[in-house]
Amino acid sequence: MKTLFRYNWSVRDEWLELCSQISREELLRQRVGGVGSILYTFFHIIDVEYSWIRGIQGKPDIQIQYADYQSLEQIKNLSDGWRNEPQDFLNTWTSKFENETVTVPWTDQHYTKGEILRHLIAHEIHHIGQLSIWIKELGLQPVSANVIGRNL
Repeated sequence: MKTLFRYNWSVRDEWLELCSQISREELLRQRVGGVGSILYTFFHIIDVEYSWIRGIQGKPDIQIQYADYQSLEQIKNLSDGWRNEPQDFLNTWTSKFENETVTVPWTDQHYTKGEILRHLIAHEIHHIGQLSIWIKELGLQPVSANVIGRNL
């Protein structure tokens, strides 16, 4: 699982770099499918990952507003700034945590820690697929989804 998180972060960084070629107007434009816009997609991915990782650890969720992150630079800074805590948590991960059950404040459901981590991996990959479609519509080549050759 740690490798797939490193994969997602590597791909995210490449996507943020690629999106520096896109105008702010295009980054904010509402699109068909996904969660709405390119910029909001990144915000959503980062927020969901951080919230769930904090939830797994029994820490309170940090409430942030998309309205405060309206540039690619702000999103990149959020992504970079919020990466250490998930990395530190994953560095402590062992298989004994896999089936530990947790509840988070935004739902009454119970989930295992392993289930949540797999959800986070799939969640980002899912949204990156949407970005691939939107980027192709803008005439650009999407970031490679290949895990091979990333030296993870």
